[in-house]
Amino acid sequence: MSVALIDTSVFCNIIPIPNRDQNRDEILDRLEELINDSTTLLLPMAAVLEAGNHIAHLTNGHARRDTARLFCKLVCDAIDGTSPWTPTPFWDVLILRKWMNEFPDHAKTGIGLGDLSIIREWERQCSLNRTRRVFIWSLDEHLRGYDSH
Repeated sequence: MSVALIDTSVFCNIIPIPNRDQNRDEILDRLEELINDSTTLLLPMAAVLEAGNHIAHLTNGHARRDTARLFCKLVCDAIDGTSPWTPTPFWDVLILRKWMNEFPDHAKTGIGLGDLSIIREWERQCSLNRTRRVFIWSLDEHLRGYDSH
């Protein structure tokens, strides 16, 4: 049994968000595999916020509203415990302050605040699940390397 943190690149395919869902079939197949393997799926707050921003920037108003409705349902289902994934806790102020202190050095290397928060959540999950594989499920090369096994 593993723990997977769902990155924005994957969540955009699950929703789907137009022009950000090119890997939808592959992602849905992998999602089914992970569910069948009893993988614990976690939805980081950064993925929720970033996906919401991508939706807000869609140029077609009808697609923007329809996608926003579906997105809201998926996130609310996660909050209600009726989806295959669970949202991670919203950030504690002290943790956020620590990230702010770290962020300039990470920004210098091209790591955004959303990715930093997902990496820190991965580290937290590794410490909570020492006997389980913990990985970031991402299409982004720089996040795919975060895998405890």
